[in-house]
Amino acid sequence: MTKSVIATSAAPAAIGPYSQAIRTGNLIFTAGQAALDPATGQLIPGGITEQTTRTIENLKAVLEAAGSSLAKTVKATVFLKDMKDFAAMNAIYATYLAPEGVIPPARTTIEAARLPKDALVEIELVAEL
Repeated sequence: MTKSVIATSAAPAAIGPYSQAIRTGNLIFTAGQAALDPATGQLIPGGITEQTTRTIENLKAVLEAAGSSLAKTVKATVFLKDMKDFAAMNAIYATYLAPEGVIPPARTTIEAARLPKDALVEIELVAEL
């Protein structure tokens, strides 16, 4: 297996010993992204709508750096701090990952007791090139 690192300054730098994404074959595996401002590395203010938007914008930047896109996502995993935020997260998610004419990826959504930096949402993706 050959793997290569994907990195971009358009998304937050890794806050631990991991890569923003890894390419192996024709697949891109992203690390979980939260609503961190790429310039400051700090959690953005706001609720689930703002945090989901920033999280997916971060993922979009990583996939684009890899030569892929959100439309090529085949699997998503969503971690929510509170499942009560599911509908609001899902509304934003749908605009990015399931717009008209795009086959939505497979997805798992779970509630997590706590996320890094006390984020409300974290999402990781697997996409094709």
